[in-house]
Amino acid sequence: MQAKGSGRSRVWLLATWAVTRAVLLLLVFRIYVLPGPDVTSDVSVIYRDWYDVLRHGTFPLDDVTWQYPPVAALAILSPATLPFLGYAHAFFVLAFLADLAVLALLAYTGGRPGRSDRGAWVWTAGVPLLGPTVYARYDVMVTAVAVAALLAGVGRPRVMGALAALGALLKVWPALLLAGSFRRGAWASAVVTVAGLTALSAVSMPGAFAFLSFQRERGTEVESLGALVFHVARHFGWQGQTLLNYGSIEFLGPYVGVVSTASLVLTGGAFGWLLLWRLRVTRTSAHTLADAAFTAVLMFTVTSRVISPQYLVWLVGLAAVCLCFRAGRMGPPAVMVVVACLVTLLEFPLGFIHVVTSDLYGITLLAVRNGLLVAASWSAARRLWHSTVPPAAKATVPPQATHTEETPVSS
Repeated sequence: MQAKGSGRSRVWLLATWAVTRAVLLLLVFRIYVLPGPDVTSDVSVIYRDWYDVLRHGTFPLDDVTWQYPPVAALAILSPATLPFLGYAHAFFVLAFLADLAVLALLAYTGGRPGRSDRGAWVWTAGVPLLGPTVYARYDVMVTAVAVAALLAGVGRPRVMGALAALGALLKVWPALLLAGSFRRGAWASAVVTVAGLTALSAVSMPGAFAFLSFQRERGTEVESLGALVFHVARHFGWQGQTLLNYGSIEFLGPYVGVVSTASLVLTGGAFGWLLLWRLRVTRTSAHTLADAAFTAVLMFTVTSRVISPQYLVWLVGLAAVCLCFRAGRMGPPAVMVVVACLVTLLEFPLGFIHVVTSDLYGITLLAVRNGLLVAASWSAARRLWHSTVPPAAKATVPPQATHTEETPVSS
């Protein structure tokens, strides 16, 4: 009976995934069009322009919107693998295949002992709530690499390290996957992979690291947590404006620099908390690696000067990995992230004009979405701490003595 029930659940899972992804494809192919800005223009215009530059052997040196590590070039060039399609359509198909790859990884893991299909359901339900933006950015491809890295981390630390490094050179944030890794093999593999790919990028094409200066000049984007200060301040006489700046809509004006600096300070605080957690950990289990990665990415996303809609794809993927483990403790923050996806769709693209003009509806949407992410970060951090750091009076057992299910501290 259990096998039958499990089989029916898998059928429903696949059917739900297929229907929701068909809708996403209809939206990005613009057979049906949602209200608000055209989310596919990033692919058809910006990515396509980068593609034309990259295929001539150089990075976009003079384009301030190029703010990505060098291996991101592979994602931008990937539509060349489908030459029978136009650039944008090929990109959407590849994004769809990356989505399918994540589902396959989560479903395979969910069928193993001690695992659960909850992770596959979180991915299936959470992704479409973000709307067509998911397939119109390369973040779903990066998330596929990150999910593969975390799932490999339980038994194959060197593979995990290499994949985390590859992800970091695609879009930086997967470096945080190593936050919960206590295996020397994972760290060594990551260092070797980063060194090799960085050297290869540097010698193969000029401008591999131009993105560093472009990132440094970014301000406070209108969807970020810090931006709520200016959305409200506008109604009390603040003399600033919203403009397209470094590829996104940002606030420009008095005190923006102060808020941007405060965001960086909060990011530093998040890093400090993670460092303290690593120093205090005395017990881990199979799900600790995923729990720590989810918590770290949540904290750094919330404190960032930019919270673009596609960032939620990362969080859904990591939350899904956490929930693949029956013993995992990240259910509540994962639910908050999924709900935040729905609010994000209401905010972008559906209600983006309300956000840009800072009216009451736009401010409310942002406050709810960002409030959910803050609450998810707080909940995840508390759960990670309490599951791995015992009360001070009992914290006398060395880390390697209390690991459960999987591993010693190093390999």
